[in-house]
Amino acid sequence: MRRHEYVGPSPMALRAMHSLAVRVFPTTGYRHIGDLTWNACLAQGRADECPTAVWIQGDRVLAWGWLELPDCLMLQVDPRHPELGDEVLAWAEQTAGGALTVDVAETEPHLVDALERRGYTRTVDRPFMACLDRPLTGLPDIPRLPDGYTIRAQQDHTDVVGRAAAHRAAFGSVRITTERHALMRNAFPYRPEFDLIVASPTGDVVAYCQGWYDHANGIGAFEPVGTHPDHRRLGLARAVCTTVLHAFDRAGGHRAVVYSRGDADYPVPKRLYESMGFTTYTRTHTYIGQSTG
Repeated sequence: MRRHEYVGPSPMALRAMHSLAVRVFPTTGYRHIGDLTWNACLAQGRADECPTAVWIQGDRVLAWGWLELPDCLMLQVDPRHPELGDEVLAWAEQTAGGALTVDVAETEPHLVDALERRGYTRTVDRPFMACLDRPLTGLPDIPRLPDGYTIRAQQDHTDVVGRAAAHRAAFGSVRITTERHALMRNAFPYRPEFDLIVASPTGDVVAYCQGWYDHANGIGAFEPVGTHPDHRRLGLARAVCTTVLHAFDRAGGHRAVVYSRGDADYPVPKRLYESMGFTTYTRTHTYIGQSTG
């Protein structure tokens, strides 16, 4: 068994993470390859805040840990090697030098066991993610858009600029710059036919659904979906998400997934996905480690 450490989720580290995610996602339903690439692009320019380690036996990746300093850990461990959960946590605790916050899914009992062995406590009052899915059979027709609105792939740099701006407006966040979105478009497993935008009558990007497709498993994921505040309640998100579902189906997929806030403080996105035929198959829980200080 070898442990390889990286400054940030480098391309080499990300390839290793993808290989494990492809293998275990059908079992755990958490940490889709698209989710990993999305998070890696958000880490661009701050690699020193994201130490990463990968555990490999022979040519097989068995576990990885990814810190978001000062105290957040993402991890994935092959369920057939549950003992590595303790190793990943020990590495992360030593690297961070303090108590950690970790989100895991109910479908990852081997990680729950490792956390509880090390004295982590499950919180009861924090936001959590519901993991929803639906089959790619019996898909609804794509809803008709209001006059002048169109759904399409991004065609040029102006669309890339607009897509990044639409995300910032939708989420009130500055994390997605034009440069980060452009980098994301060049990262595996990005494919432009799954990253669709809604253009307004004036040509502005006002909504989008970014889809990621795991060809090996035939599973597509939404990450992220957004609508500009000035163009909400027009059915744009429903229409563009449905269009991406049809794109997953044409690619040969059989299942689509999306992670959405499941708590009562942020209910609207989950209601949208449920109205499109998605149902919850698992949820996350947050565990917090004991402070050593």
